[in-house]
Amino acid sequence: YKLSVSPEMDIMEYCRKEWRGNTPVAKRMRKGYEAVAQKFASIRRIRGDNYCAFRATLFQALSQATQLPSWLQSEEFTMLPENLLSRYDWIQQWQLKQKPGTKMGEISDEIKEYLVLLRKKWKNISEIKGPTEKQDACDKLFKNEEEEYSLYEALKFLMLSTAIRLYNDGRNGRRVPVFSWLLFARDTSSNPYQLMHNHLNHIGHSIGLEQVEMFLLAYALQYTIQVYRLYKYNTDEFITLYPNDPEEDWPLVTLITEDDRHYNIPVRMCQETML
Repeated sequence: YKLSVSPEMDIMEYCRKEWRGNTPVAKRMRKGYEAVAQKFASIRRIRGDNYCAFRATLFQALSQATQLPSWLQSEEFTMLPENLLSRYDWIQQWQLKQKPGTKMGEISDEIKEYLVLLRKKWKNISEIKGPTEKQDACDKLFKNEEEEYSLYEALKFLMLSTAIRLYNDGRNGRRVPVFSWLLFARDTSSNPYQLMHNHLNHIGHSIGLEQVEMFLLAYALQYTIQVYRLYKYNTDEFITLYPNDPEEDWPLVTLITEDDRHYNIPVRMCQETML
């Protein structure tokens, strides 16, 4: 049994353990970790499967949530599966976790359940006042595999819903973020159906999130995802923001990656430890 989010460890201690050699790569990684350690004291390792970008982002968002985001409060939120399925029957081909071949009615109900669960967990955790109790609640949630993977299904569906909206906006001549053009410029995702069929249906099972899909996740959650990309240390891309022109009122979560495939999370901002 693997922990989804492992306990805190000192960042530099973790770095020394992982990057001992004197290769150029090891030196660059150590420099990258030193830069992160200027801001954060500890790191928590995220379980390394194809859901790790979801796991890291959602854990960070929940562990600092103080209120339910407005999009989670809306009446339409839990009606999304029904509304989208009534307009796009190809969504019947949505691949539910470990449940291939689920019928249309069931798909709508299942996804609705996941969305309701996401709202409930977010609300419960955001209402916890004490930071220690909040962390405990997050740790507990991410030890419950059934619930955890249901939340990732909810996130994937929100990404699909967001992609459909952006695609339609683009086709109708409305302004869309640059990443939206890039997302639909790929041979494998020139429209939302292909995005679902070739990408979203496989995320978590056989593939993780690609760069352009990190933007889509950020838009779906209305969060800015800040990533320390350690192998890009000393370049303009060392700290990358998804999206790179974030809305001012979007909350910020921070992740760390060594290779754009696996993500861990930095915790305990140094200002707090100084205080």
